Amino acid sequence: MSLSQKPLTAIQLSEELIPLIVPEIRGNEWKYVKECLDTNWVSSVGSYVDKFEKMVADQAGTRYAVATVNGTAALHIALILAGVQADDEVLISTLTFIAPANAIRYLGAWPVFIDAESKYWQIDPAGVVDFIENACHWEGQALRNRRTGRRVSAILPVHILGHPADLDRILEVAEKYSLPVIEDATEALGSSYRGKNPGSMGHAGCFSFNGNKIITTGGGGMLVTDNAEWAARAKYLTTQAKDDPIEYVHNSVGYNYRLTNLLAAMGCAQMEQLATFVEAKRTIARRYQESLAPLPGLRLPEEAEGAFSSFWMYTVLIDEKESGIGSREFLRALAARNIQTRPLWQPIHRSPAHADGAAACCPNADAIYSQAISLPCSVGLTRSDQSHVIEVITGLLGKYNQSTTVG
Repeated sequence: MSLSQKPLTAIQLSEELIPLIVPEIRGNEWKYVKECLDTNWVSSVGSYVDKFEKMVADQAGTRYAVATVNGTAALHIALILAGVQADDEVLISTLTFIAPANAIRYLGAWPVFIDAESKYWQIDPAGVVDFIENACHWEGQALRNRRTGRRVSAILPVHILGHPADLDRILEVAEKYSLPVIEDATEALGSSYRGKNPGSMGHAGCFSFNGNKIITTGGGGMLVTDNAEWAARAKYLTTQAKDDPIEYVHNSVGYNYRLTNLLAAMGCAQMEQLATFVEAKRTIARRYQESLAPLPGLRLPEEAEGAFSSFWMYTVLIDEKESGIGSREFLRALAARNIQTRPLWQPIHRSPAHADGAAACCPNADAIYSQAISLPCSVGLTRSDQSHVIEVITGLLGKYNQSTTVG
């Protein structure tokens, strides 16, 4: 009998679904949105857009921020600013959501997938350095991939799951070869690494405010940078590249990537609560750590020295040999008890959508993907609901491990 078929009577079932992660709306969201509705400032011009940009820039520690309709739009514009052109290559984390790889392909460029490091699951700095130093060569004024002959034009590391990636070595090799670094800092909003905030370490940073992020505007994104020219160009390109807004003269192809004042108003209310949200996430993480650490076959997320993680998505690895259950069966067993979990994203080097790219060997990402399960961790997760999740996990792993050991 598989675990998902075992009787459920031994564990008290929750009457309602405990979701994986949902937005937390409890501040000035209604007030600010109502103001937009009452004054008719609902489109892409309005005081809340400017205010939201300043709040995110202040949080990231950058001089400028440009609001966008979503995080993918911010990535697309950042890559344009970095000078990425058709048939270039961009180094990117393979263990992440697919959006940054898609943005690279929008430009006709190609992602080069870098494996995750095994301890904190972030992009492997050693892998970046090894590729640049050993798989590339300097030709004229460009760094080129020895195998493909393509120009390597940028690096796009992604900070995943709320933990900041270690960018020190990446930034060092990037400076050596004059490569722009574009951070996808979406999941690490509110975190820090050695006194620096994700989004401020590279040449530009990008954020998404989708519904499951630590703060949300429902949709929406942001590009942050210290570069005044990049910021001005980003504002120009995201607002249809208007050179004469009266006569509607456009000297460049622009994009309708504007964020509405209505959504920015919600973003301002959410940003006011960011510190509280991060503390709630860290409290949830601490309780999981304390309660789940003794269980067999569970590897819990670690926090690197000098890192302050927001623990945006609390994710564990399940070793089937030690626990007696595989990650996907574990997911189904929790779903049967009305607890929503999910695996991580398929590593992008495995994605059929990017099968035209170069084959990559990323064993750490493959292993993490096969074992990873994210647990309920909404900002508003109640103590009683978290207790129920812990109780169910403890009962499942304890019983299954005992039955397989006896068998």
